[in-house]
Amino acid sequence: MTKPLNVGMIGYGFMGRAHSNAYAQVNHFFDLQYRPVLKAVCARSADKARAFAEKWGYESVETDWRKLVERKDIDLIDICTPNNTHADIAIAAAGAGKMVLCEKPLALNGAEGLRMVEAVEKARVPNMVWYNYRRVPAVTLAKQLIDEGRLGRIFHYRAKFLQDWTINPELPQGGTALWRLDVAAAGSGVTGDLLAHCIDTALWLNGPLDSINAMTETFVKERKHNLTGKVEKVGIDDAALFMGRFHNGSLASFESTRYARGHKALYTFEINGEHASIFWDLHDLHRLQYFDHRDQGLVRGWRSIHVTDGDHPYMGNWWVPGLQIGYEHSFVHQVADFLKGLETGKPAMPDFRDAYRTQLVLDAILQSAHEQKWVTVARG
Repeated sequence: MTKPLNVGMIGYGFMGRAHSNAYAQVNHFFDLQYRPVLKAVCARSADKARAFAEKWGYESVETDWRKLVERKDIDLIDICTPNNTHADIAIAAAGAGKMVLCEKPLALNGAEGLRMVEAVEKARVPNMVWYNYRRVPAVTLAKQLIDEGRLGRIFHYRAKFLQDWTINPELPQGGTALWRLDVAAAGSGVTGDLLAHCIDTALWLNGPLDSINAMTETFVKERKHNLTGKVEKVGIDDAALFMGRFHNGSLASFESTRYARGHKALYTFEINGEHASIFWDLHDLHRLQYFDHRDQGLVRGWRSIHVTDGDHPYMGNWWVPGLQIGYEHSFVHQVADFLKGLETGKPAMPDFRDAYRTQLVLDAILQSAHEQKWVTVARG
């Protein structure tokens, strides 16, 4: 018999759908003691909240997140709102004794993120941040190979995340759909949106970054604001590049942009070690490319590992070998790991403290780009 875990979700957009699907599917494929119950969804528009609730099976609707947090029948608060609201909601939820799951990035900046960390740690409530790419089986397999020492000493880590959806200068900023272009709501542009994913994965796979040197660019300097109706200065970064050095001595090269024509979500990383290299591409997310120099010379070369076998990470819970899974499954895996953490007492990562370390790297990127110099990454 499973124990119900009543979920209160704040927000109903793209991430709201991804999270709701994960809660609905997880117990169908994973044997767990806890079962998420879609108890309530909260949004400022009652009509939109009711429509979302009806489609996804939420039992009730709220239009004030504070009321949702105060409800006695809610065990877990899931924050799927713009970045500038994360701190207030998370701190209030922790104070009310609720478990807290929060969309990435954790906060607008490190100082705000630290307040969130201190709140959940003081309240001793389970918490996690939705850096879902860790749960793609091929990425988890990469972690396993690195931890087993198969790559040996790491020399290089390079990553990029490319999109093209904001090139049009007539695209406005702000409001429900375009808050990511409004610095007041987002805190930054591609740094907090795209690079945050790359950095979380990198810190998980390769350890902490010590220092970085970054540059950013805003290609369209002014846009009409949806909330004011006025043409206003754009405060977010459209593109960001940085190089750096990891604590293990390896070199870092990262790039993100929303101005790469032909790319909708090209996220790749490559790691080069003394014995072997690995490469992963979100567009082919069920495959891990692997090269091992220790192979016999006659057959040495890059191999494409089809990550679908039952002994691959997570895959034993899904279909038969050879049948792949997709993007949405990474969220199911994250919920499964969170619920398993409740069972075992070993929290699933990344928790708020872990995500705070990524936030400090984001701060260092923006500082370095602004000051045009090398910056030491603060330790979390």
